[in-house]
Amino acid sequence: MILVDAGPLIALIHKDDAHHARCVVAFRAITEPLGTVWPALTEAMYLLSFSWKAQEALWETIDRGVVNLLDVEGRDLVRIRELMKKYKDLPMDLADAALVAVAERERIRRIFTLDRRDFEVYRPAKLGRFIILPN
Repeated sequence: MILVDAGPLIALIHKDDAHHARCVVAFRAITEPLGTVWPALTEAMYLLSFSWKAQEALWETIDRGVVNLLDVEGRDLVRIRELMKKYKDLPMDLADAALVAVAERERIRRIFTLDRRDFEVYRPAKLGRFIILPN
């Protein structure tokens, strides 16, 4: 599985996004299942709030299983808080912390994100560096 951050979720749907073409090319090359977490989906929905049509398209990606919604479990909350504290100088937001915590739990190293700066800094426990898409 490859985790997906809010940025590509937005860029894939919003054709005027500066990263749309790059994300479409990367998305077409992906053969593994994609997954995201509620905080990243919430962030994407908020940033697409300028258009109900765009939000509906995002809902469809979830409904059709193009992107799977992964659970953030109760046991992840302590880790999310630890991560946000550890990376407070960036700062790390809730969506990023949830993605890192789920990556650690599920042992997922690949992430589809436009936030290369932060995800190059994050070190998921026992996984090393993330492999960031698009390249």
